[in-house]
Amino acid sequence: MTVPHMPLPEWVLFHIPHDSVEIPDECRELFVLGGEDLERELIRMTDLHTSGLFAGGVAPEQAVRFPVSRLLVDPERFPDDRDEPMAARGQGAIYMAASDGRRLKRGLSSIERRYLMERWYFPHHERLLRAVHAALSRYGRALVVDCHSFSSSPLPLEPSQDPCRPQICIGTDPFHTPRTVAGRIVESFAGEGFSVRLDDPFSGTLAPLFHWHHDGRVASVMIEVRRDLYEDEATGRRLASFRSVSGSVRRAVAAAAAVLSVQ
Repeated sequence: MTVPHMPLPEWVLFHIPHDSVEIPDECRELFVLGGEDLERELIRMTDLHTSGLFAGGVAPEQAVRFPVSRLLVDPERFPDDRDEPMAARGQGAIYMAASDGRRLKRGLSSIERRYLMERWYFPHHERLLRAVHAALSRYGRALVVDCHSFSSSPLPLEPSQDPCRPQICIGTDPFHTPRTVAGRIVESFAGEGFSVRLDDPFSGTLAPLFHWHHDGRVASVMIEVRRDLYEDEATGRRLASFRSVSGSVRRAVAAAAAVLSVQ
């Protein structure tokens, strides 16, 4: 069921990197984790339903969704493992470890790694860049909303193991996230009764590397929604609360857009 929402400016773009559970058949043989173990890992690691939670009803050009599972390739990681802190835990752009540290994939050759990056990672970032450029060309600004969810309990490989987790986490960047934008989003969620933290338990947000830290026309903010607010974490099924949580998310994004509109 599509959730009706208020319209947003066309320069608001939704980046949806971890919503898919798709692993193409030709890539299944890369995995040593299989069967029910792999299915459980997909539920555990996927930001299920974030496409509908954040971007339900928006124009197709406003939503950039990664089409395959992050277990295959993660577009939110730096492409070079030397730049990516999570690579030391086996979860760089190409995951080799599951959420509990178990081996996820067999050893990959440099040719196989390059294929995965060229097939999935780089084309995705090119789509995001094109969307940002289109917004800048037409409106002179862009707001990238980096759309995520997170489990109610820390997963073993996550950097933060604090069991006391907020319902909403807002990730920021010192260059691309205006304080007024982050503050207005916090106010919006808190005003509806949610517990909210900035950059805890996850920090940062994404903007195209082409614009990274030198183009102030590109704003970005990450919104992470705790999964137990809208889904059964054991099965991944939506809860009846999905609709109301989605509405809260959209109102927070609209509040951020309103702040940028007058800056």
